[in-house]
Amino acid sequence: MAVQCWEDLLKSSKKTALVHDGKRKIHYLFEDGKEMAEEYDFTTDDLLVRKWRSKNPLGAPGEWQIEIGEPFAALASLDSEMIKENFSNPVFLRQDTKTTFQWRIRNLPYPKEVFSVSVEPSERCCVVKTSNKKYYKKFGIPDLDRCQLPLDCSALTFTHANNTLIISYNKPKEILTLEHELLRELKKLKGTGEGDVDCKTQ
Repeated sequence: MAVQCWEDLLKSSKKTALVHDGKRKIHYLFEDGKEMAEEYDFTTDDLLVRKWRSKNPLGAPGEWQIEIGEPFAALASLDSEMIKENFSNPVFLRQDTKTTFQWRIRNLPYPKEVFSVSVEPSERCCVVKTSNKKYYKKFGIPDLDRCQLPLDCSALTFTHANNTLIISYNKPKEILTLEHELLRELKKLKGTGEGDVDCKTQ
């Protein structure tokens, strides 16, 4: 899907807005029934959360899948006494900045020299691995896939601090332009009152 096609899909979707608790929350309903929900910091306009949901084979809403923000497992484990992942396991999440796609992998207590982070253009993914064979991860960049933009090896950098690997990928100018225009349109939406921001699916 080209940039223009994705932009057209966003513009043609049914959108509902809510400003609450210092956040601008936007719910999108697409013609194919898929839903996307985003949360922006109302002051800084930083994108805090993006999640997706599709209908299951019976037509009922499925589970939300996090694309940007804290994974549900990490949030649930804070107040749940049910069986949960070990807190020492690596936690992979995406937290973008204005100019970069950014991922954080927590609980990786190895020195920076151990890590290798690369782009695999043919597979449209990034690969993280360690020379001690303790960690391996492949992940895509959905924003580039939706806009059918190529992956650029030179856009990728990484650093390591406080047991966390931080991977950054500079956003191409097409994405920066699209995000700027979209945010300008979202600010024009009239926010609803308190409560959920789901669009009516009927």
